[in-house]
Amino acid sequence: MSTLAHTMMTAARSADSGLASPGELDRYPYAEAPAVDRVGAPAWDGADPELGRVGRRAAGSRGRGLHGQLVQQLGQMIVSGDLGADRPLVPEEIGQRFEVSRTVVRESLRVLEAKGLVSARPNVGTRVRPVSDWNLLDPDIIEWRAFGPQRDDQRRELSELRWTIEPLAARLAAGHGREDVQQRLADMVEIMGHAMAQGDALTFSRADSEFHSLLIQVASNRMLEHLSGIVSAALQVSGGPVTGCERPNETALAHHGRICEALAAGDGAAAEAAMRQLLTLHPEVERVVPAPREH
Repeated sequence: MSTLAHTMMTAARSADSGLASPGELDRYPYAEAPAVDRVGAPAWDGADPELGRVGRRAAGSRGRGLHGQLVQQLGQMIVSGDLGADRPLVPEEIGQRFEVSRTVVRESLRVLEAKGLVSARPNVGTRVRPVSDWNLLDPDIIEWRAFGPQRDDQRRELSELRWTIEPLAARLAAGHGREDVQQRLADMVEIMGHAMAQGDALTFSRADSEFHSLLIQVASNRMLEHLSGIVSAALQVSGGPVTGCERPNETALAHHGRICEALAAGDGAAAEAAMRQLLTLHPEVERVVPAPREH
């Protein structure tokens, strides 16, 4: 096993031990908020009162203590529909419910606002925005949708998007014969092989995600590169198998190897074909891959 493979597999097995304990929070009475219509104010009964127990943490929220946990909790509640569109979010009520400081609440709401989930306006307060305003390409929102009632739509939409992005990226990447990138891709295939042999699905998934992200980046198309995080999120969510990549097997590994071979040969057509075969490997994908439209 290569040094890189050993390092990556060791790192993958190092379990994230959980979120930092809150410690002594800066607690103080909240000033009364400006007059806000509290009719239909959210009920927090369905939320986990212990933020430390939040199990699913998206990449954008990891390692941020209480702030990241609150973003995760509120984000999941909004995306799941527990907090519907136009519902008011009163900062002092959130702070009291989750026992966090006003600073934590304020910063968390700013993150959610950047994702398009909430809006804050003077004399109106903070309210949940409709789905049409959400940044559906945000990796956190992708994960939250994958775990919520929209999971089937999320899986289908991700599959269709990947089918559009990745074959093109593979074709373009074949025109850039960078040996260092080709070696890195080959390393990821090697790591996936070792991980599959040891039944290490976590390492397989991480190597798979890096393989696909790197392939998009080497296509030298900045707009495609901007979408690489979406592909990573699609591979990391666990809402169910979307492609063969998410269920380690010899066929999936072989297709990754063929992509590497095509890239090394500078054969864009072969790289594109191998990627299409990989994306349609799992039977469930056949019903979500878009068929050619008749004009």
